Amino acid sequence: MNDKKITWITVGVMAFYTSLLVAWHLYDPSASFTESQPGADHRPAGQVRKADDVLIGEFFMQEDGAASQSDLKGEWPCFRGAGHDNQAVATLSSRSSAVTFEEMWSVETGEGHAAPVISEGRVYMLDYDEQLSSDALRCFDLQTGKQLWRRWYRVPIKRNHGFSRTIPAIGSGAVVTIGPEGHVMCCDKISGQMRWSIDMKKRFGTEIPFWYTGQCPLIYKDMLILAPAGTDTLMLGVDINTGKTLWATPNTVNFKMSHSSVIPMTLGGVPTFVYIGVGGVCGVSAEEGKYGRLLWSASKWQPSVVAPSPLQIAPNQVFLVAGYGAGGALLQVDRQGTSWNAVIKESYKASEGMSSEQQTPINYKGTLITVLPKDGGGMRERLAMYSPADLHHPIWTSSSDERFGLGPYIVVGERLFAFREDGELYVYTLKGNSMKLLHKQRVMDEGVDAWGPMAYADGMLIVRDAKTVKCLKVVSENK
Repeated sequence: MNDKKITWITVGVMAFYTSLLVAWHLYDPSASFTESQPGADHRPAGQVRKADDVLIGEFFMQEDGAASQSDLKGEWPCFRGAGHDNQAVATLSSRSSAVTFEEMWSVETGEGHAAPVISEGRVYMLDYDEQLSSDALRCFDLQTGKQLWRRWYRVPIKRNHGFSRTIPAIGSGAVVTIGPEGHVMCCDKISGQMRWSIDMKKRFGTEIPFWYTGQCPLIYKDMLILAPAGTDTLMLGVDINTGKTLWATPNTVNFKMSHSSVIPMTLGGVPTFVYIGVGGVCGVSAEEGKYGRLLWSASKWQPSVVAPSPLQIAPNQVFLVAGYGAGGALLQVDRQGTSWNAVIKESYKASEGMSSEQQTPINYKGTLITVLPKDGGGMRERLAMYSPADLHHPIWTSSSDERFGLGPYIVVGERLFAFREDGELYVYTLKGNSMKLLHKQRVMDEGVDAWGPMAYADGMLIVRDAKTVKCLKVVSENK
């Protein structure tokens, strides 16, 4: 090939690529775009916000029939039920151990351990939707499991042994939730209409625990009780209708938020809100006209992680328990006139006495019921009963093959329902200082981390594992 041909080929190639480059710069791909109209994607309307804002309760969706009323009147309105003791009053029929409980419905959820509440034929549960990166309050029909409505808001978080952990509270026509990042939402319990909201991190400087918020809201005499344990505020009471702060307890004890919840008790004849924070345990006045006064505190026993809530076991004694080697402790609270004295009478390791890692024990007719933790020695993970007079030697334990891990338990009538963390349900009859196994049933085919507390109303028991919620017809009442 002569030099002239090579020159023309080179010129041709250069011209070709030059024309491609010019065309690429001149091409306008937007000419074929079609402008999207608001609402064309059928996404619920949101609000204008900054990138880092969380607009609590921003979105809402309602199904047909959401406003219909139910004939059911049963209530399980908050964490540990109406009596804050994890016990339901019911007259139950006798059952053969061969009878299988009927599954009424099943619902898939985001990964978590948040448990439901029940009110007048409706079930309310906090959930987390990973696709929408949102906390969601979901309302279902108790008999059918049909979702009636849901209200949600975007708050991107990462999975950390699941997402949601808390149980809503119902009272004064409202349902209140606390999300994993401390977002408090108050809605009308029938319509789902927003009433008000609080961001505890922004308002109080709350430091959210490592495994997200575990504190469940408490409604007490038309007030919502929160323990943000923030920079300045330890506890406060909020008007359930308006969200207005009615009183606040200064955080002079410098507690931080734990996974434990506030429990109302009467100690020394005085109504008291008892809370275990990171840093110790305290009592705040729940007496009308004296709300919010810090009555006493004790810091001798202060585990770094606390999930169970305080349990009153005598008129002036409170049982404290935590996992990760903390074990148990006995708190004695004495009142002399206007003075208070709160003292840790004893504390011990999990292998040395009554203890629990995650679930709050039950005080049933003078006996204390727990599931011992994984570091509880040879009786680890078994159901056990103790006398309040002796927290070191059980009066009864389940057999060696009846171990429940971190699973929940609840008393209905004179029976104890215990849910293994792999999704198998056990039912015991309670007789004096012992239990007798009556029935067991596989509920979750491949149950994983069935840790969320159970709820009971109108003969129906609601259980869950990490991703599934199921409703069982466990008994027929008044027969």
